[in-house]
Amino acid sequence: MAKTPAQRIKKHGAKAAVPQHHLPPVINPTTARTPEKAQNNSNVIIIAGVVASLFLFWYLHLLTLNQLTQLSGGLPMPDSQVGGFDQGFAEQLRRALDGDARGQLNYLHKTAGTLFPLVFGFTWLLLIGTNVARKALRWALWSLPLLFVVARLWGNVAIDAMVADPTLDAGQVALASFLTVAGWVLLVLNLLAGGAAVFLGRMPSKQAPQTSPAKD
Repeated sequence: MAKTPAQRIKKHGAKAAVPQHHLPPVINPTTARTPEKAQNNSNVIIIAGVVASLFLFWYLHLLTLNQLTQLSGGLPMPDSQVGGFDQGFAEQLRRALDGDARGQLNYLHKTAGTLFPLVFGFTWLLLIGTNVARKALRWALWSLPLLFVVARLWGNVAIDAMVADPTLDAGQVALASFLTVAGWVLLVLNLLAGGAAVFLGRMPSKQAPQTSPAKD
């Protein structure tokens, strides 16, 4: 029976021949993520996020909210009022919407109305973070998608409370109108910020000038 390395050392001392054990080679050592690969991965996620945001915007604002006007006697939903609305409009809408219509609006806010700002906000955070190198400017631009998400989600809650409340409060209507307008304004500002981020990302980075060799 073959002796173990410990038995060979005990018998022969320092002259014992101990077989060397080698670790297996590293599997696929070329899988290290390069900056180019990281950039490509980010671009794929950004493109997917933009496509998903466009679909959710179409589904929410151009399809479903328009369909709900059939339940409100032709009155538009508050989410579609780019310029806001007053208490008279809110009172008309509240009277036109029955319990089923209010339930459908609330369900829409909890689904597509929540997914759209979240997906759009995440995509724009990644878009800005990938293309804007200056830290101060990056944080300034990041504030826009974050504020957009807050305005849209808070606006959903405010609108649902406004149409469900049997007695309208002027402050409640003003808050819902302000958040609706703020959401549209921030959406436009985010689109402009995204365009600026892409422009900055494509600008060539400044390289230090090379010094020519000294002549004798």
